[in-house]
Amino acid sequence: MDTLILSRIQFGANISFHILFPTITIALGWVLLFFKLRYAASDDIKWMEAYRFWVKVFALTFAMGVVSGITMSFQFGTNWPGFMETVGNIAGPLLAYEVLTAFFLEAVFLGIMLFGFSRVPGWLHTLATFLVAFGTTMSAFWIIVLNSWMHTPVGFEMRDGVAHAIDWLAILFNPSMPYRLAHMLLASGLTVAFLIAGLSAFRWLLGDHGRSVRAALTTALWLAAALIPIQIVAGDMHGLNTLEYQPQKIAAMEANWDTGPNVPLVLFAIPDEAARENRFEISVPNGASLILTHHADGVVPGLNDYVSADGTVMHPPVAPLFFSFRVMVGTGFAMLFISWVAVALTLRGRGIEGLPRPLLWALVPMAGSGWVATLAGWYTTEIGRQPWLVSGVLTTEQAVGPVEASMVLTTLIAYLAIYALLLGTYISVLFYLARKAARGEKVGQRPASGQATANAASAVAE
Repeated sequence: MDTLILSRIQFGANISFHILFPTITIALGWVLLFFKLRYAASDDIKWMEAYRFWVKVFALTFAMGVVSGITMSFQFGTNWPGFMETVGNIAGPLLAYEVLTAFFLEAVFLGIMLFGFSRVPGWLHTLATFLVAFGTTMSAFWIIVLNSWMHTPVGFEMRDGVAHAIDWLAILFNPSMPYRLAHMLLASGLTVAFLIAGLSAFRWLLGDHGRSVRAALTTALWLAAALIPIQIVAGDMHGLNTLEYQPQKIAAMEANWDTGPNVPLVLFAIPDEAARENRFEISVPNGASLILTHHADGVVPGLNDYVSADGTVMHPPVAPLFFSFRVMVGTGFAMLFISWVAVALTLRGRGIEGLPRPLLWALVPMAGSGWVATLAGWYTTEIGRQPWLVSGVLTTEQAVGPVEASMVLTTLIAYLAIYALLLGTYISVLFYLARKAARGEKVGQRPASGQATANAASAVAE
């Protein structure tokens, strides 16, 4: 492994760890706002109890995202100096806008959101929750703008090998940005829906049948059931956009070697890049053409179109895209099945009580399904851009810095060890919070409200 491969693995490890946390905070902020608004409208304490539990998860997740994001940003200077040297005039301002308009907004109002329950007026606390949620979404907007521009760069010109912006509106609303932003925001919503459903189901199985658990679990199941079909449609639109601007990525995702009509949908295969064919292929006739062009005889690009006469390959590696895409789609259909079955059972039965225990246990591991789908989707997107770092402008090889491979390997091992420890700790803390909340409500140790606390203190005094 040389410096290039090790640097790619290191950055991939960093961004894989980092993306787990913004994927939660982006949508969880809006769910918290929903809980707070329901409490304000109904004065029903169950919504505030749900808010108080999940705001702890938000705070922990936000902190993890900040720390991992800072670590990742350093690599632009250490491992990938060619990136900023070539496109820094565009990437730099976009990253700065993310800090100025999003991160500062979150940082300023996060304290009020976390600690202002009884210290500020209710309307101010609700406003702080809204601004934090808005800030997380704005952060996603700026990052997706930059990432999308790297895939479909427009609105710039090259001068002496350096990109200069000539149309910022074109850069902001580049051809793939709307589809990527919608796909990411929906992915965040589904991640949070199944996280809430999974931990709430875990609390229910532990015997915590409190009203706040019912409210959170019901909200999560309905949110998941509503978002997953929208995500499928958004994914289809994103795929059509990718077919237009990055056909080689689509060819790799489908493991299609030759351009032509009536291309089958490959359900399973082992792509063999050396032989330029698929082994052990199981496919549906005309399926890829129908999905990608909406016509059974539609033409789908093939990978062999992206190999030059001298044998230079200018398409992404096939196997990682082929399998990661199917992991993402398979996880999405699992989300669809479980959420719709759960909602149907709640409607036919007695609400949450109508859910069978096996389904509740199935929801517990599904708490991490959003992470699986998000990572698989990001691998499909980012590996699918290879060998380009900025499509048609800068290759990955041109951007890597002159760092010794041994140094990259050493820091990579350190990163992986620390990330494994932090991720394990994070997940264990989530279940610790769930167990603690379940025990507290079960034995009556957790006050339902400030008035309940006062009543309990009065009873003890008497």
